[in-house]
Formats: sequence, structure tokens, C-alpha cells
Amino acid sequence: EVQLVESGGGLVQAGESLRLACTVSGFTFHDYAFAWFRRAPGKEREGVSFISTSDESIYYTESVKGRFAISRDNAKDTVYLQMNGLKPEDTAIYYCAAAFAVGNNWENSLRYDYWGQGTQVTVSS
Repeated sequence: EVQLVESGGGLVQAGESLRLACTVSGFTFHDYAFAWFRRAPGKEREGVSFISTSDESIYYTESVKGRFAISRDNAKDTVYLQMNGLKPEDTAIYYCAAAFAVGNNWENSLRYDYWGQGTQVTVSS
């Protein structure tokens, strides 16, 4: 059974940090690229960050550059998203997603094969 389990969300104040983790099972972790998406209230789901299978490609959406950092630990089958300097506009449900072949547009959610259930991040001002 394929599972992607996110953890690490919560309620923080602006300027604080959180680290999200996504632990997977049921498929071969190192064969997949991963991304974090988020959906804020009343907004479309957006890609936040992407990491390829061997870390050779890492991308961020513009609004989180310099504040967020994605990483993966192939030994632990886990992907992380370190979020620093959180802002109220970062409030959203964050989802982990895995893609065997994401193509040229990592932000295209249709290219992802597996999704986690999401974890809530709330940033108060």
C-alpha cells in the first residue's frame, strides 16, 4: 500500500519556523522526485518546492525563495521542507507529492503519482 504521511505542521507566529516531513512507503523512494504543494483558503493549489531524485534539481516558487529549503533523505524515505521566516500568507494545507516522471513543469500537479493527506500550517500575525 502506497502511503505518504506528512507531519510537522502547526500554529506559529510570523517569523517563526517549522519543518515538515513526508515519510513514504509502498514504493521505491529513490526512484521518485518529490514536491511540496499547498492550498490556501480560497486559492488554487500551488507548487511550493521540488527536489529531483538525486538532488540535482531543486526549485522553489518565488514567494518562498530564501526562506524555505527542501531536502530528502533516501535512507529514511523522507522528504523535508524547512520553513523559516514564516508569514501569514504561508497559511495553507501543505501536501507532499511524488512523481516518477515529472517532465519539464514541476508545478503541474497532474504529473504526480502519489499524494499525502496534507498537514495544516497556520501563521498568525
